[in-house]
Amino acid sequence: MKNTISEATRGVYIISPTPFTDTGALDLEGTDALVDFFLDKGVDGITILGVLGEASKLTPDESNAFMLKVLKRVGGRRSVVVGASNPGTDNLTRFAKAAMDAGAAGLMVAPIQGLKHDDQVYGYWAEVLARLGPGVPVCYQDYPQTTGVHTSVAVLNRLIDDFPNLVMLKHEESPGLSKITALRAAAADGSRRRVSILVGNGGLHLPQELRRGADGAMTGFAYPEMLVEVCRLFHAGEVEGAEDLYDAYLPILRHEQQMGFGLAIRKEVLHRRGALRSAAMRHPAPRLGKVDHVELDGLMARLERRLAAMS
Repeated sequence: MKNTISEATRGVYIISPTPFTDTGALDLEGTDALVDFFLDKGVDGITILGVLGEASKLTPDESNAFMLKVLKRVGGRRSVVVGASNPGTDNLTRFAKAAMDAGAAGLMVAPIQGLKHDDQVYGYWAEVLARLGPGVPVCYQDYPQTTGVHTSVAVLNRLIDDFPNLVMLKHEESPGLSKITALRAAAADGSRRRVSILVGNGGLHLPQELRRGADGAMTGFAYPEMLVEVCRLFHAGEVEGAEDLYDAYLPILRHEQQMGFGLAIRKEVLHRRGALRSAAMRHPAPRLGKVDHVELDGLMARLERRLAAMS
């Protein structure tokens, strides 16, 4: 029985890249190693076909094949959330049904571009959530840096009140710490559902977001074990220990968060760590140059020294 996401979901749901060969073909054969890597690092779930999964560069058949491959390899050991965002609502709901029928734990959906005010944002989501139905748990991907859609706390609260299948917020607005505080305050007296909040942006603000009331992370980082351990320590009450561990990884995490270039770095590190057979991205995409590789050598070596000194 699949473990669906809910308001109580917490921990780390790693955003998975999509593996390609050096020629840009979908690397289904290499997917098993990638999934095994994430599971070995202790993640609570895997999210596929997101923005940094290069979902927009896949054909519908490729998206379906990769989804089925991941679900089969995970085999119910962890939850798998499937990105279902699509400019066409019919296409979104059709793929969503296929994902849920195949064993997905829920869907991650971002609003379409071009929504300019609260009524438009609410209207779009009301249609999508109603079409998906009450039995399909949804994670709202709030990432205005890419969608251009700014979602107010008022709209989120209204959607939470009106649609029980909206169970999670993937919080990626930056700056956005005040949004977490406002959402938690709105549910503090028990009159409104407290939904799960998992944060993105590579975990760049993770310690502060956890302090504000986030339940964990739904993001990508080439060292997922850091995200897992920071969340574990924080939830165990070892807040300073969580901050100390986070600090050790911060230089390479910050380096990976370069807008438009970070996924190339992440894929290269995952390749070096044995999770990906190739670091290739699909065109159009940046590529690391010689100096980039030298910088990465230094950052990875620095991290190893820091971790050794902490052990």
